[in-house]
Amino acid sequence: MEGFELSDLVPGLPGEIGLECLTRLPHPSHRVASWVCRCWHQLLESREFYHHRRHLGYTRKVACLVQALPRPAPPPEATAAGGGSKPTDSPGYAVTVFDPVGRAWERLDPVPGYPGGLPLFCQVAGCEGGKLVVMGGWDPASYDPVTDVFLYDFASRRWRRCAPMPSKRSFFAVGSHGGRIYVAGGHDENKNALRTAWAYDAWGDEWTELPPMTRERDECEGIVVGGEFWVVSGYRTDSQGEFEGSAEAFAGGEWRLAEGVWEAGRCPRSSAGGFGSDGRIVSWADSDSRVQVGPSGVAVGDMTLVTGSEYQGAAQGFYVRAGQGGKFERVGDVPDGFGGFVQSGCCVEI
Repeated sequence: MEGFELSDLVPGLPGEIGLECLTRLPHPSHRVASWVCRCWHQLLESREFYHHRRHLGYTRKVACLVQALPRPAPPPEATAAGGGSKPTDSPGYAVTVFDPVGRAWERLDPVPGYPGGLPLFCQVAGCEGGKLVVMGGWDPASYDPVTDVFLYDFASRRWRRCAPMPSKRSFFAVGSHGGRIYVAGGHDENKNALRTAWAYDAWGDEWTELPPMTRERDECEGIVVGGEFWVVSGYRTDSQGEFEGSAEAFAGGEWRLAEGVWEAGRCPRSSAGGFGSDGRIVSWADSDSRVQVGPSGVAVGDMTLVTGSEYQGAAQGFYVRAGQGGKFERVGDVPDGFGGFVQSGCCVEI
């Protein structure tokens, strides 16, 4: 813990004991504790303290979900008149945090500038230090693509606006590894599929351009496997909706193409998991019939939170699967307001 005067942490206690006390402090108490004094504030929100807690096993992993909010009930006069009871507008979305160990649910405050909900089709990624990044999507009011990037610090429990994405893109792939968040593919404002890719450093708030992928990939999906960022499937500008069976991995500063690792013609959005024993990328839709519609999977440590429905229009189901081939265990007692459709998600270690 270089750079911190430990003797000032707790008056009357040796510095090492004071540090041990704060290290054992439950994470939900960090925000209040940071108000005690400037020394505690600087320590609790530092990168060094996060790694210190992680090294000693005091961090935990949670799933951060882009989840549909409950629709407000129609006004009584609209229902009485026989109209307005069937909503036609898109639902609002917010970030839901689920702790698979404690089975605790929480909803984060809205991001700055979007009090009614997240940008539609935005992407989320976790990064070291207990931070969640939300980027891109469409303005919920105008449906125009945005380049906004927001970072949520679980230590301070606050959002802040970050350096915007270098260009507007929709339905792109995202993945996080090694302290950087990778973005690739999608399409531009003219519906042209993209090959371009970028990496974002959340600590430095900087974007770095990467070499372009081998081909255009619109509506692709990003996963991280074995320390490599994989961009799965997608389609080219001249073949709208014709999802490819290929994928490509970024490692060592270059892209590596892999043919035949995904089912051609199938949309990979939020449903692509890791690699199966046959060397192909599995789809969560095939893992259990209860999540075959609108599936989404988030790896959280040695378990995976899988969401989806059994059929179109069915209630959203929430399941936890241990390991690679473990059974699906239904998450019971989901609180009111947390049963909405899950668009996507990521893991954050806090």
